[in-house]
Amino acid sequence: SSSPTTTTSKPPIVYTIAGSDSGGGAGIQADLHAIQAMGCHGCSAITCLTAQNSQGVNGVHSPPVDFLRLQLDTLEKDLYPNAIKIGMLGSKDLALEVGDFLKRMKQRNDDRKGEDGDREHETAFVVFDPVMISTSGHKLIEDEAKEAVIKAVFPYVDVVTPNKFEAEEILGRTLNSPEDVEKGAQDILEMGVKAVLIKGGHSLSESQGKSNSNNNNLSEEINATLGYAQDYFLSSEAPLTPDKERICDGSRGVWLRANRFDSIHTHGTGCTLSSVIASALALGQKQRSIDENILGTGAARAIYMIDACCIAKAYVTEGLRQGVQLGSGPGPVVHTSFPSSYNSFPSVALNPNDEKSVPFLKLKSAFALKSEEDKDTVTLGKVLPILNNQEWVERLSLLDEITDIQLRIKDETDEDKIFEIVQNCQEICANNNVRLWINDYWRAAVKANCFGVHVGQEDLAKCIDDGGLDKIRECNMALGISTHSYAELAAAFGVKPSYISLGPVFGTK
Repeated sequence: SSSPTTTTSKPPIVYTIAGSDSGGGAGIQADLHAIQAMGCHGCSAITCLTAQNSQGVNGVHSPPVDFLRLQLDTLEKDLYPNAIKIGMLGSKDLALEVGDFLKRMKQRNDDRKGEDGDREHETAFVVFDPVMISTSGHKLIEDEAKEAVIKAVFPYVDVVTPNKFEAEEILGRTLNSPEDVEKGAQDILEMGVKAVLIKGGHSLSESQGKSNSNNNNLSEEINATLGYAQDYFLSSEAPLTPDKERICDGSRGVWLRANRFDSIHTHGTGCTLSSVIASALALGQKQRSIDENILGTGAARAIYMIDACCIAKAYVTEGLRQGVQLGSGPGPVVHTSFPSSYNSFPSVALNPNDEKSVPFLKLKSAFALKSEEDKDTVTLGKVLPILNNQEWVERLSLLDEITDIQLRIKDETDEDKIFEIVQNCQEICANNNVRLWINDYWRAAVKANCFGVHVGQEDLAKCIDDGGLDKIRECNMALGISTHSYAELAAAFGVKPSYISLGPVFGTK
């Protein structure tokens, strides 16, 4: 699948400020692979050179800090970035230099906006992968460099992406449970970044330098979820729509879950993930700047921080699925393309301690191939009319072609009147052998014994918070969920509804 860019527009520009991996599996080499695969143009500023292969690192050389400054200033004068990915900053001087560059760029950008409202130079997104701990658990950064990173770089970072060990290094304490991770993310936010994604590639059973092979010592909840890689995202920013929170909004904290692969071919996963996040953010910004009557797809225009994290997790998961050994040591994550398969896409875990969520009533599409296995499964109608009053329900329920109707009640807030409408429509549908779905008002649907409920993302969050999902499941009712972005799709996957409605094929007015 290709990325949501077009041949008639310039691709977004993404910087990688990181070290060079001569083996090609991590560092700027992995970054540029990922940026290119995502349909963006990559530029690089190298913080250090390494002599390494798949077996290990044999040498490290850091160019003078002045030369890093020259690389960055040269790039910014001609190839202004839509997003910046930052990787290894192994010394205090490097951290201070990068922090100073981000400060200068922000100031110059603010000056441009003040003069002419220049949208071409909107502030670039900054994604920071804090390379501090090696895969084997060894420390790669001095304490004074870590302190400089927090003081000079964090204030300009949109999202920081530490793994478990790196988050522990930043916090100065261990993270042994999902609650520890959630509290750790909150504490990292308070250090000045806008958002944090604590990656779950290392399970909570692992400690620096070793893994816990004796799972008998772990809690029942952690043991149950060892088969998943669970990342925790938390943001200081308010929901996209004020007072209408979704379960995928970072302000409430989001657990992203994907299957864990038992593979040693994981070299470069952190570099790749952060580069894909930066690229996805750049694509979203680029698409929103395009006149939607000419170009721009709805899904791409809706890429914000949590969406970018979902896309990146899907990209890395697929890369791990296809991992191969190139040398005699562990192989790198494979670079594919903009995610296009649901098989690698993450889900939002409503409870990180639950091994599996229970799916809702299973349906099959009227357009699906017939299967002996699904002979007793309810078939969703070819057309699902969405109606707003009882009169239309009466008219369409008489048509032989209509097997399902969705009632969307608007301009009514009285619960008793809503239930009366739902009850009348349910009686009409039942008499005509038509299945009735109720939009949003799940309590009335449960009380009237309707076939199913359909909810949007904001109402899904309210339904979950009020215990509605359990009530709907207890009644063996069907559930449909609307989605308009990648993060909303991940949220729907986590709930496992009867069907998912995909909205953003094209931008809508």
